[in-house]
Amino acid sequence: MELRALTWNLFHGRDFPPDPTLFTTRSRLLCGSERNTTHLQVNRDLFDEFATVLSAARWDVALLQECPPRWSAPLARACAAQPHRALTSRNSLAALRALAARINPDLVASNEGGSNLTLIRRGRLRECRQLELRPGRRPERRVMALSRLALDPERELCIANLHASAGRTLREAAEQEVVRAAERAVEWAGAAPLLFGGDLNLRPRDTAIYETLANRFGLHQPTAARALDHLLVRGLEIVAEPAPWPPDRREVRVGGLAVRLSDHAPVEATFA
Repeated sequence: MELRALTWNLFHGRDFPPDPTLFTTRSRLLCGSERNTTHLQVNRDLFDEFATVLSAARWDVALLQECPPRWSAPLARACAAQPHRALTSRNSLAALRALAARINPDLVASNEGGSNLTLIRRGRLRECRQLELRPGRRPERRVMALSRLALDPERELCIANLHASAGRTLREAAEQEVVRAAERAVEWAGAAPLLFGGDLNLRPRDTAIYETLANRFGLHQPTAARALDHLLVRGLEIVAEPAPWPPDRREVRVGGLAVRLSDHAPVEATFA
């Protein structure tokens, strides 16, 4: 039985055109749009666009990070999936933050609050847990979502979805978070196969942490030397190695121009 997996950092539901000059103060303050000959930068709610791309993609499990908390239930419905949401940071006064983000997503940005959202299309969600990897507020609260699935009466799959600390100055913190997460996820999964992924914010070219994950925990295989987003597995065969989508696959057309969703490309892989 093959299992298709995807991980995607949703950038708090915002777009990210390849032309940086499209990010203007006027657009950020006045909720306007900017354009060039190929791309459009918009400052509005993009739930429908993200839902369209995700629902049309072929996957059995999706690990999402920087997902607006208010999106979890409607996104699960759009994708015909079971959700497991783990709130991360900046989630006090959630209703007010959500209202502000609907009005001006680019100005509010990550201050809407965040979550790691795991979506399940295959099997039955049997158990949901979460582990705080780093308490708030500074540098930022980090949480891992742990989901246990029954794929059939005799087969389980465990999923760990996390978003580690970001930035060169926090590399050591991210490494500590990822090792702790792997240790707890492997312990929790027991003999069941484990999918361990998300936005780890660690490039294999810059750290030896992926050797630690392989040698100590049996977790393989990072996406690429420069990648931040990974789908590592233990107890599963890698049928198609993790690979990012080409940029145009996460774009939607608006008025004849492309809107590129998120500053991260989805990464997908197939396991058995």
